[in-house]
Amino acid sequence: MKHIIRTPRAVAAATVAVALLLAAGCSRADEKSGSDAAPVADKGAATELRLGYFPNVTHAPALIGLGEGLFTKELGSTKLVPTKFNAGPEAVTALLGGSLDASFIGSGPAINAFAKSKGEAVRLIAGTTSGGAQFVVKSTITKPEDLAGKTIATPQLGNTQDVSLKKWLAEKNLTGKVKVTNLENAATLDAFKKGDVDGAWLPEPWSSRLILDAGAKVLVDEADLWPGGKFPTTVLIVRTQFLQEHPATVKALLAGLVASIDAATADKATAEKTVNKQLLDLTGKSLKQPVIDRAFSKIELTADPVAAQFPQLAKDQVTAAIAKQAPAVAGFANLTLLNEVLKAAGKPEIDAAGLDKK
Repeated sequence: MKHIIRTPRAVAAATVAVALLLAAGCSRADEKSGSDAAPVADKGAATELRLGYFPNVTHAPALIGLGEGLFTKELGSTKLVPTKFNAGPEAVTALLGGSLDASFIGSGPAINAFAKSKGEAVRLIAGTTSGGAQFVVKSTITKPEDLAGKTIATPQLGNTQDVSLKKWLAEKNLTGKVKVTNLENAATLDAFKKGDVDGAWLPEPWSSRLILDAGAKVLVDEADLWPGGKFPTTVLIVRTQFLQEHPATVKALLAGLVASIDAATADKATAEKTVNKQLLDLTGKSLKQPVIDRAFSKIELTADPVAAQFPQLAKDQVTAAIAKQAPAVAGFANLTLLNEVLKAAGKPEIDAAGLDKK
C-alpha cells in the first residue's frame, strides 16, 4: 500500500487548533494519560498512523522502513501517513498538538516533549540510531580557542545538535564568545561554502557533506564525548494516548523498525541505496557514494535508546542554557512492546535503565 506524505505545513492548522486546547488544559491526552486518570481502553488497530521522520542518514531505519514498505507490511490495514520534518522542535509541536501520533526524533526534543507535557503526553518506545553527529569547522580552526568571534550553525534552536554544541561551548568557556545561528541543514552547507558560517554541529549526512563537498574538518566527533561512544541520536516516541488506545498498531510499527534495522545489518549496500533513493525523493538530491559511505560508517542502527544516558542529556540542557532546570525524565520510557517484538524474534530484550519508573 502506497503511503501518503504530509508536510508540517499540511498539518499546521490542525496542530494549532489542538494546541489551543492543550493550553486551556482541555486536551484528551491531558485528560486520559495522567497517572490519576482512568485507564484508556484498547480500541484495537488504528485507522491511520501519522508518523514523523527527517530526511537524514541518522533516520536511516525510518527511511528504509518507508522505502522498502516494511512499516506498511507490519501495519496491515492501518494507513501509514508519513510527515517529513527538518528538526525536532517542529515535530514536538505536532505531537503535542495532536496532529502526529509518533515520530522518529532527536533525544533532546524528545525530552522536551516529555517535559513540556509534565511527563504525560509522550513515551519513548525505542531507539533508532546511535552516533552520527560531528562538529565540523574550517581548516584554519584547530583548537577551541580559535572559535572566538566565529559563527557556528546548528539545525534548529533547542534541537539535539544545538544542545550538544552549546554544552560543549560552555565547558570550553566559550559561551557568548561564539555566535550560534540556526539554519536548515542544506542552507548550512551553502553558508559554509560562502564563508557565512565557520562551522556547524550536524547530524549525518550533513557533517560528511561539509567535509567531502566543502572542505571542512572534524573538530569534535560527539561519539568521543560519551561512554563507549554510544549516545541516542535518533529515537522513536509516541503519544501516550495513542499508545494506550492502539497498542497493536504501535507494536506493528516497532516490528517494522526492527525489520528495517535487520535489513540494513544484513545488506549495508542495499540499505545505503534505499536511503539515498529516499533522500532523492524527499530533498531532490541524492548523496555521492563517498558521502553516504562515510555517513553510514559514523552511525549504529539500533533499537536500543541508550536509556541510561537520558538523565545526563537532561542535565546538558541546563549546561547549554536551553532549560533553567534539568527536565525530569523518570517514567519517560515504555519498552514493553519493543521487548515483546524482540523476544518474538529471538533477540535479547533491552534494559530501560530505570527510565520506565517514576
